[in-house]
Amino acid sequence: MMKVFIILGALNALMAVGTGAFGAHGLEGKLSDKYMSVWEKATTYQMYHGLGLLVLGILSGTTSINVNWAGWLIFLGIVFFSGSLYILALTQIKILGAITPIGGLLFIAGWLMLVIATIKL
Repeated sequence: MMKVFIILGALNALMAVGTGAFGAHGLEGKLSDKYMSVWEKATTYQMYHGLGLLVLGILSGTTSINVNWAGWLIFLGIVFFSGSLYILALTQIKILGAITPIGGLLFIAGWLMLVIATIKL
């Protein structure tokens, strides 16, 4: 899984930089301050958790910690959390905000799985 999580982490970091730049330059003046803040939160969380996936990929290659559950839960957290916020910011369909907490719970579960895997070691 080392390669998978490193690739997913790098791709998510890359996308976070791209969406951050697009938000700052392409969406400036097109979204209200509220929805620009939503966009920025999506990019921030995508970057943090993309970096987390990179760390998990490195850990899986250098230790005997099984990070598979942690990695997949964090990846799905990015999809649900950041993905729903990007769509919410662009469409302003408020019901999409109900999906975001699912992503947050997936993030929490992913980090908890890393703790459990480390304790089991």
